[in-house]
Amino acid sequence: MKNFALIGAAGYIAPRHLQAIRDTGNKLVAAFDKSDSVGILDAYFPDADFFMEFERFDRHLEKLKRQGNGIDYIVVASPNYLHDAHIRFGLRYGADVICEKPLVINPWNASALLEMEIETGKRVYPVLQLRLHPVIQALKEKTDSSKRYDIDLTYITSRGKWYYSSWKGDESKSGGIATNIGIHFFDMLISIFGPVKEVEVHRKSHDSVAGKLVLENANVRWFLSINADHLPPDISKQGKTDLSQYSN
Repeated sequence: MKNFALIGAAGYIAPRHLQAIRDTGNKLVAAFDKSDSVGILDAYFPDADFFMEFERFDRHLEKLKRQGNGIDYIVVASPNYLHDAHIRFGLRYGADVICEKPLVINPWNASALLEMEIETGKRVYPVLQLRLHPVIQALKEKTDSSKRYDIDLTYITSRGKWYYSSWKGDESKSGGIATNIGIHFFDMLISIFGPVKEVEVHRKSHDSVAGKLVLENANVRWFLSINADHLPPDISKQGKTDLSQYSN
C-alpha cells in the first residue's frame, strides 16, 4: 500500500482521483485546497488530514517523512498555472507526481521538470485518460499506420458567464481553450496518429480557437469553442449544449 497526498481536493476532478486511490488499495494521507468544500473526502478517506494553507500542508508532509511514513505519490489537480510549481514541490519532497493535463502552460517549463526528474530520481506522470477509453483503443486498432488520414475535429461545449470569472477563463492561468480543453483531444490524436510535425493556429478568440495539426500519419483540422452560438440550430433546438464531431 502506498501513501498519497492530493493537491486540489475541492476540484471537479478530485473525486476521480480519490476513487482511483481507494480502488487500487492505497491510502490518501493528506489533502490540500484553498476551498473547504471537500466533503467528498468522507466518502473515501475520512481520516485524511486536510489543510487550507499550503505552508501547513508542506510542514505536515515533511513531518511524516521524518517519521518514516512519507508520501509516495503526490497528485496534482490544482489550476493549470500552478501545476509546474506543485510538481516541483512533489519532486523536491521526494515523491513521484501524478498530474492532470496540462503539465505546464509554457513549454520551457517542461524542460525544467525533466531536469528535476533527473536530479531527484522521481517521475512525473500526466493523466492520459482518453488513451485508455475503449472507443479510442478500438479506433487505434482500426487505424492503418501505412496510410495518411485527413481529419476534421469539432468540439463545442458551451459555458456560462461563470467561466470567464474563474481561472479557466483567464488565459494566463488556464493557457486558453486549446490548452485547457483541446489538450485532451490533441493527446488522443497523437496516441493514434503519431508525433506532432507541425502546428498552426488559424483563429483565436476568448471563446473559440481553430487550427491545423500535422501528425505523423494525419492532417487534423480542428475547431474548439465554448460559445453556444456556434452550435448548429438543430442541436440548440434539442436543448443540447455540446457538440463533438470527428470525421476522416
